[in-house]
Amino acid sequence: MDTVKLRVARPTRDLEAVVRFYRDGLGFEVLGGFEDHAGFDGVMLGHPGAPYHLEFTVERGHEAPRAPTEDHLLVFYVPDPEAWTARVRRMEAAGFAAVPSRNPYWDAHGRTFEDPDGYRVVLQRAAWTR
Repeated sequence: MDTVKLRVARPTRDLEAVVRFYRDGLGFEVLGGFEDHAGFDGVMLGHPGAPYHLEFTVERGHEAPRAPTEDHLLVFYVPDPEAWTARVRRMEAAGFAAVPSRNPYWDAHGRTFEDPDGYRVVLQRAAWTR
C-alpha cells in the first residue's frame, strides 16, 4: 500500500482561520487550492511527500457545522522530545493555547489544541508502536 495517499477532507466555517491554524500553528504547507468548483472553495495542506494531507472546503451560501464532539481528533505522534516541544511552542507562538482533552489519556503525554471549527489536534509525545 505504499502508493496509497490519504486525504482527510471536511468543511470549515472559516477557510482563512483554519488555514492559519494548520499552516502557522502546525507547520503544514499549502499544497494547493481551488475557487468556485461548483460553488466550493478549498485549500489542501500537508507536507510535500507525506502520505497524507488535509483538505478544507467552504461551500458558498452554506455554513458548515462545528465539530459534533470534543473527541473528534487528529493525533500526531512526535517521539522526539525536542521536536515535540518545538511543535507545542510553535502552536503557542501562533496564538493557539492548549485545551484540556475530553479523554484524559491524551493529556498524560501530549497537548490538545482546538481548531476554529471545534475539531481537535493532539500532539502526542510518543512513538506509534503498532
